Amino acid sequence: MKPPRFKYIAPRSPEEAVEYLARYEGDARCLSGGQSLLPLMNFRVVRPQALIDLNRCGNLDYLRREDDRLIVGPMTTQSAAEHSELVRACCPLLSKTLPYLGPPTIRNRGTIGGTLAHADRNAELPAVAVVLEAELIAQGPQGLRTIAADEFFHGDLTTDLRADEMLREIRFPVSQRRSICAFVEANNRHHDLALAGIAVFLLLDNDSVVEKARLSCIGIGPRPIRLKGVEQILCGTRADNAAIEYAQRFSLDGIEPEGDIHASAEYRRTLLPRLVRRALEGAVADGPKQ
Repeated sequence: MKPPRFKYIAPRSPEEAVEYLARYEGDARCLSGGQSLLPLMNFRVVRPQALIDLNRCGNLDYLRREDDRLIVGPMTTQSAAEHSELVRACCPLLSKTLPYLGPPTIRNRGTIGGTLAHADRNAELPAVAVVLEAELIAQGPQGLRTIAADEFFHGDLTTDLRADEMLREIRFPVSQRRSICAFVEANNRHHDLALAGIAVFLLLDNDSVVEKARLSCIGIGPRPIRLKGVEQILCGTRADNAAIEYAQRFSLDGIEPEGDIHASAEYRRTLLPRLVRRALEGAVADGPKQ
């Protein structure tokens, strides 16, 4: 299939892109890598009047550290971030997750900002942003606005971005020493759509006791879902086998998985506790960030 007719716009700056977004009053979409948006347009799931191509906007692909933050430009490709030593040093969870985002051809074109702004329920990076307590910076006609990751994702393909705003920057806190993390997911074939996935981040004190725990799952509902019950169970433990087994047992507390054409709700209900265990065991096995 081919998409319906649309106007192609190639602004030279974020400010110009925002002007066009405001002009079309919700009937325009930003194009970054195009790995998700273009298929939706081909199937006519979305029908924007205008497509605003951000690839000619300068200075939107960057990675740098500012104090205790890893600053990521929205047009930074997934592949560039995946192979970045800076990302590996500052945010190991992000580095570990990026290889799951699809085959190299997808990661070479797909962007960090694009997958976050797209907000697919099965996308991996929204869960990472929530777990790491990232800040997403929106740019609109009135300037910049900071949105916490927990508040950014409203539902499937729906975010806190307003019709006249674009995602301008992503800020990840630099992971502290003595933190451990992991990402795992299940799919039918390698690099297929995730049926479910878990991102985990644990901060340990000097005695290797869990001081802070954050876990988020994808594929279970319309947005990344925090496993707050598991987080509470893990805090104050050493994340040993007994604690992990207990956390696995209660991982479905307050969670009601949804089914779709890819997997039934019952299958995901069986799958989620096993992924929680795998993620926690993987985090512990890898050891803390030095």
